[in-house]
Amino acid sequence: MAELTRGRTQGPSRKGLDAEQLSGRGLMVFFSPDEQENFTYPDAFEVDFNRRAEFDAAHMDSPAINLKIRELMRQGYGDIGVHNPLAKHSLGVGILNRLKLTFKGSLGYFGCGLIDGPNIRIEGRVGWSCAENMMAGTVVIEKNAGSSFGAALRGGDLVCKGDVGGRTGIDMKGGTILVGGRTGAFSGFMMQRGRMVVLGDAGKNLGDSMYDGIIYVGGKIVSLGVDAVPAEMTDLDVAWLNRKLGMYGLEAPNGVQNMQKIVAGKQLWNYDNLEPAEKKIVL
Repeated sequence: MAELTRGRTQGPSRKGLDAEQLSGRGLMVFFSPDEQENFTYPDAFEVDFNRRAEFDAAHMDSPAINLKIRELMRQGYGDIGVHNPLAKHSLGVGILNRLKLTFKGSLGYFGCGLIDGPNIRIEGRVGWSCAENMMAGTVVIEKNAGSSFGAALRGGDLVCKGDVGGRTGIDMKGGTILVGGRTGAFSGFMMQRGRMVVLGDAGKNLGDSMYDGIIYVGGKIVSLGVDAVPAEMTDLDVAWLNRKLGMYGLEAPNGVQNMQKIVAGKQLWNYDNLEPAEKKIVL
């Protein structure tokens, strides 16, 4: 097993995205690019993306559907279609494998959580907490999503082309969330890293208590939360947004250059060291 390397990002800083200097509490851990055994799990299945399988899940419960997906991966299928998921809960969870997975319908709560690697497309809607603790890969939802969308997201791209509920990206630790429509209250709550893009309106208390990261909003913001402050859009922000939105066929209604950029004011970084009277001032 190769050893982890500890330290800060090497190479020139990317202005406007990660040029901030973290002090004391921030520790970034990276794998060396040469340690290829760390990029796949020891028990990952060898799949062929040219091999496709489909099955009808209408009369199957959630555990049976997930076991069927796993069995098809074991047989080497790299492109799997699931018909009639019928909004069942906890589908497509715990997939630690490269895979193309398509749900031809809607999912219930906790869909596609705890995944690391697959590329998933959902042709319908999703319920609460879609892609919770996602590590890597992509999840694209064609319609709307419920609350806590991308909770504790750690990596990859999570895309909803419609509207999402409240607390989108709560405790977000990395990766990217793209919302084609509106987002509800307290989106970006306690956000730690990563980027969130909302092309429509954002509800009240956006970015409340965010520690780090960036939120871009194309529509109106009802209100900002504690320690969330506006920031200036840079050329690098515009270039990144154009590239990322283009990957999923999304467009900012008023152009990415006119989007609002929200970052952490960083007044809460040493919150634990404040006296009670000072805490009241901050809050």
